[in-house]
Amino acid sequence: MRLDKPPSISEVLKEFLYRYPHQKKLRQGMVLANWAEVVGPKIAEQAHNVYFQGSVLTCVVTNAVWRHEIHANRFQIVKRLNDAVDHKVVKELKVVAK
Repeated sequence: MRLDKPPSISEVLKEFLYRYPHQKKLRQGMVLANWAEVVGPKIAEQAHNVYFQGSVLTCVVTNAVWRHEIHANRFQIVKRLNDAVDHKVVKELKVVAK
């Protein structure tokens, strides 16, 4: 009779990510998937285009007011995004108004 406790889902996922050959892209995808939840609905509604350029996450907003708002909170947003995927994927958040 085996009495070993099975590993948790988070342990299995961490092991998978460690072995996965494209873990950087996978983690970037996880960041993008968590974007709306991390920044909240108001910012998510304003950021129409969110994408990676290397380790810099860029978001495009419709006006300068939202650019300023997001830019002012960029360090907190980066930390929360990285915390959401348990890895330092985003090194910088760049906000562009178009």
